[in-house]
Amino acid sequence: MTDESRKISLAEATKRKLAEKKAAGDGKQQKQKHGLSGNQTMKSQLTKKPNNQKKRTGV
Repeated sequence: MTDESRKISLAEATKRKLAEKKAAGDGKQQKQKHGLSGNQTMKSQLTKKPNNQKKRTGV
């Protein structure tokens, strides 16, 4: 019996499959980050102005 033909446990099979997915997905994830660093500040939340619609309309 060779290593390829012997039966492997379910845990070992899932570990191998996950390793294959990680290796294949590395290139895809780099493109999804839009080429920017991982630590971005949320500018839209930091510069958000309070809603004063109730003041304007008098409700």
